Amino acid sequence: MMEDKIYSTNYHQTDVSDVSILLTGGAGFIGSNILEYLITFGFKKVYVLDNLSSGFVKNIEKFIGSQVEFIEGDIRDFDLVSDLTKKVDYVIHQAALGSVPRSINAPLPSHDSNINGFLNVLEASRLNGVKRMVYASSSSVYGDHPALPKKEENTGNPLSPYAVTKCVNELYANVYHSVYGFKVLGLRYFNVFGPNQSPEGQYAAVIPLFVDAILNGKQANIHGDGEQTRDFTFVENAVQANIRALFTSDEEAFGKAYNVAYGERYTVNELYQSIAQGLNSDIQPNYVETRKGDIKNSLADISLAKKHLGYQPRFSMAEGIDIALKWYKENL
Repeated sequence: MMEDKIYSTNYHQTDVSDVSILLTGGAGFIGSNILEYLITFGFKKVYVLDNLSSGFVKNIEKFIGSQVEFIEGDIRDFDLVSDLTKKVDYVIHQAALGSVPRSINAPLPSHDSNINGFLNVLEASRLNGVKRMVYASSSSVYGDHPALPKKEENTGNPLSPYAVTKCVNELYANVYHSVYGFKVLGLRYFNVFGPNQSPEGQYAAVIPLFVDAILNGKQANIHGDGEQTRDFTFVENAVQANIRALFTSDEEAFGKAYNVAYGERYTVNELYQSIAQGLNSDIQPNYVETRKGDIKNSLADISLAKKHLGYQPRFSMAEGIDIALKWYKENL
């Protein structure tokens, strides 16, 4: 079993003692994990921009100080984003309104944050000479394309407004690279989970919802028959991808988006049983209707990220679940 101490491995070789970063969405789940890596390995300065719509100050408060400045603000505020990008070498863009169901229920806010906000960050970064921008895309861009494993060049029709926003992000990034020569690349996350992923709110992700239900002695809901498959990806694997993308020396890497996953798939039923076992629970799940916009099966081909970014995921789903459950027991 892998040592459960996360962020003990260095994913960059560059001297970062004089490097400054703008981290949007840095109080959120993945963003706060990226921040932990940046602080652990001595980056000079990190500006965290977050409007706290789905992030929490508690995720980052232990880091706020001379090395980390927290700005409560919105990526839709171009002047604010422009001021911040003038101060930094690199941008890691995680801010977005997540959730397929949220976007189906309210498409306009998702469009505003995920497209208009994204373009603000992209344009401000270009105008202010940011060396490189890495942004969060999503496996939702594969839409209705049936082939497995998912390869970057084979995308189908999007199945939700959220998926559309991520497709547009990738189109803009490609154009900014080809037209302006701006060094930007995206990461298509596949079902990321781990510490700091909250069960709060109506659009919470499946793993924290399962854990929260079981810890409280309740039945968890599974949408559909539970036989849909996902490539569940521990958060440090996603952090690794961001850091490797930030410092890749491969000039062919830019203008593209890369799968970020472990490269194995499990059914939601298998996931539930794994969590229930880890929590010594025999509570059975409750099956409810299938959600609109959900894809049936997902599995990533990660060979492109390995080739251009040097990405090598360290944590399997089982190893990640062990670490996540320890965190939830201590923090929920």
